[in-house]
Amino acid sequence: MAPTLPLADVQILDFMWVMAGPAATRILADYGATVIRIESPTRVDTARTLQPFHDNTAGPDSSGLFGNCNAGKFGISLDLGNPRSREVVHDLLQWAEVVTESFSPKAMRAWGYDYESLRKLKPDIIMLSTCLMGQNGPLSRIAGFGNMAAAISGFHNLTGWPDRPPAGPFGAYTDYVSPRFTAMAILAALDHHRRTGQGQYIDQSQAEASLHFLAPAILDYTANGRIQGRVGNSDREYAPHGVYPAAGEDRWIAIVCETDAQWRGLCTVINRRDLAGDPRLATARGRRDNAAEIDAAISSWTTAMGAGAAEAHLQSRGVPAYQVQNSAQAARDPQMAHRAHFVEVNHSTLGKTIVEGPRAHLSRTPARLQGAGPSLGEHNQYVLEKILGYGEERITGLAAAGVFG
Repeated sequence: MAPTLPLADVQILDFMWVMAGPAATRILADYGATVIRIESPTRVDTARTLQPFHDNTAGPDSSGLFGNCNAGKFGISLDLGNPRSREVVHDLLQWAEVVTESFSPKAMRAWGYDYESLRKLKPDIIMLSTCLMGQNGPLSRIAGFGNMAAAISGFHNLTGWPDRPPAGPFGAYTDYVSPRFTAMAILAALDHHRRTGQGQYIDQSQAEASLHFLAPAILDYTANGRIQGRVGNSDREYAPHGVYPAAGEDRWIAIVCETDAQWRGLCTVINRRDLAGDPRLATARGRRDNAAEIDAAISSWTTAMGAGAAEAHLQSRGVPAYQVQNSAQAARDPQMAHRAHFVEVNHSTLGKTIVEGPRAHLSRTPARLQGAGPSLGEHNQYVLEKILGYGEERITGLAAAGVFG
């Protein structure tokens, strides 16, 4: 018999959408939380429109991003602009311990589902609102995605090449960073609720949560008055440090030397002992000052070598080196397979599909994937009948009133 998951008694009413919000409640679902995800039947979730698509075919259920962020959740469709939907939301509120939402600040207030309104209905409710810049302040009404928050926070000024415009980190960066803080904030509020019986409101700025990853640059400016800029693939401490071309089309290998011993090992592998004996290159600072010469020597060796073979040769001498994998290679990676990172699940319309498994493996209470992401409105009947106890006549009446779209 499978052990009881640690969050099996946690009940979450989830108004999240797109990526940053749903990714957080997915973490909690993996550890047993019952998450009821509300979607609009008239305004499709942006995540459902984003690649990659199952079998490379676009469709409302085909997005790998949506499926990954919402695996293990119950999905219901509610037209929140329909007055009859309020009775369903109010009953779900009484069922829930936590309410989560990731809209711009005005949305929940417009529906009458802001924290002050909800706590009048359930005084001990925990509510979390997460958006780009938080619920107040001059930038709070900016609605957008994590690429905007990354730009505002300063990440874009640090990523790219020094002689080119900022490139920015890949994708909507803060959408991938902030969910971890969101999940932990909810867990902290749940612990407080269990000990005191008190609910609370959590106002989370995704940009501020992600600023933790800029701590070295912020400290450098605070202590030294130095504004860090773009350095491409190089590093301010280690050298060599880069991504080098390997044999084949669009094949690459990442290499770094953190110590002088690793540098000497690299020189041995690439048959350039002359570089190891060059006094100009004896220190990391000297190697940074002569990076172009070193990078040319490394590239001359890697371009004649397959990325996998180069990785094996360098690692055998204690040099940190890893081939750059594309998606297909990552899916076949033996380490990923050993850790069950990619999991096959049964989807109601797609059949067999793939999502990422739980990221952390706890020894006493391991996470367990509860199922695929829901189709739009897939669990309307189940949630209304089995969780809320509605009878068939009431459900039919709500459907006739257009509550479910």
